[in-house]
Amino acid sequence: MPSGQATRIDRIVTGDGTLAQASSGDAVTITLTEEVDIARGDVLVEPTARPEVADQFAAHVIWMDQEALIPGRSYLVRVGTKVAPASITAIKYKIDVNTQEHLAAHTLGLNDIGFCNVSTASPIVFDPYEQNRKTGAFIIIDRYSNRTVGAGMIAFGLRRATNIHWQPVLVRKSERAALKKQKPAIVWFTGLSGAGKSTIANIVEQQLYAAGCHTIMLDGDNVRHGLCRDLGFTEADRVENIRRVGEVAKLMVEGGLIVLCSFISPYRAERDMVRALVGEGEFIEVFVDTPIGDCIERDPKGLYAKAKAGALKNFTGIDAPYEVPDAPEVHLVTHQKGPEPLADEVIAALRRRGIGA
Repeated sequence: MPSGQATRIDRIVTGDGTLAQASSGDAVTITLTEEVDIARGDVLVEPTARPEVADQFAAHVIWMDQEALIPGRSYLVRVGTKVAPASITAIKYKIDVNTQEHLAAHTLGLNDIGFCNVSTASPIVFDPYEQNRKTGAFIIIDRYSNRTVGAGMIAFGLRRATNIHWQPVLVRKSERAALKKQKPAIVWFTGLSGAGKSTIANIVEQQLYAAGCHTIMLDGDNVRHGLCRDLGFTEADRVENIRRVGEVAKLMVEGGLIVLCSFISPYRAERDMVRALVGEGEFIEVFVDTPIGDCIERDPKGLYAKAKAGALKNFTGIDAPYEVPDAPEVHLVTHQKGPEPLADEVIAALRRRGIGA
């Protein structure tokens, strides 16, 4: 499992020779009667005792890190020896350890226990924890620090995951791109509020359009009028905001478009999550590097003034963090430069990658 392929054990081999049988705890090499593609994390099972296989399951999660668990953020989950990218899609409730009461929760903090829905990037082989502790337990790993941040016990698979399948399409991304005579990509502008992201992105789109490219612009303010109108500016809402935008941008790339996205997107994890949605070379991160002092001085929407006065909570750069990109494809240092030459830098970088005319 999870392939479901059937085979038989041909030989059990050790340094001392072939064995008639092996028991739990023995270190052995086995050969099979058929050639089966087996990878780390696959599980050998008896045909009549198959575990569940799903990419979504419900589980009790114990959070063990100072940084809160944020639904939608990408982590790694390890079940047995299988490691897969995963995210908590929903916290159904938090458990009061003293009263066992179920409480509403949007995040989990240090030592909190919650009942959550978990989604993995690839199918996981498991048994409910009540039936088998070894295959029903998992740990959650931070993708950047590699530290264990949580642990969990699987309750059951979410059946809807087994009823949803990828529907094949007859017109592929490459064919749509060929029709448009361009290489599709996401050009992701990130930086502080007031850094000039939208201004530069608009000029870039104008130049691409003038060159005959097929583009679309997704702007942070605009999507909050529709797609993300139900979201606020807490860390959890910011994560969900970028997750939704990333999925939409991915669909547009599948349509052969060059998608320009202008979002503060303060967290590396979410920017990297969007990068992972598309192919190699299809995500171009543009860091609009404007000192916060310049942003405050400009303050075109008056947001910094409100944030400093306490009227706006969770404002990036004031009482919420901005995580600077580690290695953006384009780094725009805006000090003493106007938006037009900065847009030219982006266009030049895109052309070097075969994006745009």
